[in-house]
Amino acid sequence: MSLKVWIDGKLLDKDDAKVSVYDHGLLYGDGVFEGIRVYNGRIFKCEQHLGRLWDSAKTIRLAIPYTRDELRAAMEQTVKANNFTDCYIRLVVTRGVGYLGLSPAKCARPTAFVITDTIEMYPKEMYERGMSVITASVIRNHPNAISPRVKSLNYLNNILARIEANDAGVPEAIMLNHEGNVAECSADNIFIVRGGVVMTPTITDGILEGITRNAIIDLCHRDKIPCVERTLQRHDLYIADECFLTGSAAEVVSITRIDGRVIGTGTPGPVTKRLHDAFHRYTREG
Repeated sequence: MSLKVWIDGKLLDKDDAKVSVYDHGLLYGDGVFEGIRVYNGRIFKCEQHLGRLWDSAKTIRLAIPYTRDELRAAMEQTVKANNFTDCYIRLVVTRGVGYLGLSPAKCARPTAFVITDTIEMYPKEMYERGMSVITASVIRNHPNAISPRVKSLNYLNNILARIEANDAGVPEAIMLNHEGNVAECSADNIFIVRGGVVMTPTITDGILEGITRNAIIDLCHRDKIPCVERTLQRHDLYIADECFLTGSAAEVVSITRIDGRVIGTGTPGPVTKRLHDAFHRYTREG
């Protein structure tokens, strides 16, 4: 059975789900999106994802032509149409169909679509053994360009960082900000553990404020694990006892080597394992 995709109120077969080549989302990366998980038939942190979508759209002056309730219903409809109980949702809003010019003035109406599918970011053994990463030469967006807090369709600097990771034979790359401090990975937020304290860059360090990131911070507080948001440098990564990344698609995965340097014991650490298991219970057992 072909997967169904929701586009502006219609469910279409995957092969028939198309947007115009004149859409500014395709021509210029002019739009916003969210990657969202569904666990046991429930959309995880739905309100937080919709809130971030609206914040991103407001920053780029994009008026979403639907209410939050309508987009929530569209996601639920698409999940149900594809008979999923656990899946990944890609919710996208573009500027819409325009013409061959930068100005969005001729884009009559934004386009919205919902994709639901399965996703596996990393192989199972990587979650058990940890992963190696590098530090990319490409920096995260300057906050006075397009803020990293906007989840826009323009991901080219992240893609260039991921190409560097591919060239190095590793699955992820850490991106620094314009000041040379740690921001995040190409598609995930980053945490370290040192002396039993969990640390992660602040929202002013050039990061996307991840929904999974915030859930991990909440779990730390709930489980009495010391956790702080602070500016980190590469030195802090290299001397960490543990390191891990988080994201809607990746969930929680340990980093055991950075730029050829072994982190901690070179295996997933106890705090990372504890948070991985706590997140798994939180999302799947309620």
